[in-house]
Amino acid sequence: MPITLKSDDEIAVMREAGQIVGQALEHIRGMVRPGLNLLEVERFVRDEFKRRGAHETFRNYQPNSSFPPYPSNICISVNEQLVHGIPRDRVLEEGDVVTFDLGATYKGYVGDAAITVPVGKVSAKAQELIDVTEASLHAGIKAARTGKRLNDIRGAIEDTIRPHGFGIVKGYGGHGVGRSMHEEPHVENFRHRSRGPELRNGLVLALEPMVTLGDPDVVTCDDKWTVRTKDGSLCCHFEHTIAIREGREAEVLTLP
Repeated sequence: MPITLKSDDEIAVMREAGQIVGQALEHIRGMVRPGLNLLEVERFVRDEFKRRGAHETFRNYQPNSSFPPYPSNICISVNEQLVHGIPRDRVLEEGDVVTFDLGATYKGYVGDAAITVPVGKVSAKAQELIDVTEASLHAGIKAARTGKRLNDIRGAIEDTIRPHGFGIVKGYGGHGVGRSMHEEPHVENFRHRSRGPELRNGLVLALEPMVTLGDPDVVTCDDKWTVRTKDGSLCCHFEHTIAIREGREAEVLTLP
């Protein structure tokens, strides 16, 4: 599929969708505590999206026939789970690391973002993993300017992570976003030999570094959705939807 650029009017709508996501994630961040049941978060998203007139982007999403329809409105991944964790009757414990990945469709356009949150007091290494992953996202955003290439974003993310010795997951990454949750181009979190397409005004991307404390290899669980680290190590994931703007820094559309 070709890369599609968004008009100012389309970006304005995507900003509305992004704010719904950003505000919901900030509320969820405040909910996190030892003893929180993941199903409480799912119920909050259901009620909040209904109140805001937003559609649950993730629910019943099915990229192809090999996947069952996704059964929830949010992905919640705990500890060794990297992405696409399905909320279950599970209570968070002190020291857990939990990622919330959320998408909202509003007036036909998608906002997509993710945060990783420590539960109570976590180990110093877990906190470093969270801090570095979030910093790599912001480095990618800073590199996203007109006239640069996709590889500039990839390289900025990689250069933030590598000095800390953490693993960068392959096979998963960011993507274009608009009327569909996944559009071209795919945005890996490491450099390629190819510089990739030029970053042009109106290009909207979801950047999402995915980082592991141990080996970066991952496997998919029996539910066909949840992706976890193969060695059981902690992992982390942050995401923002951004719009490339002429002559200035990219605009983050999923801020609260």
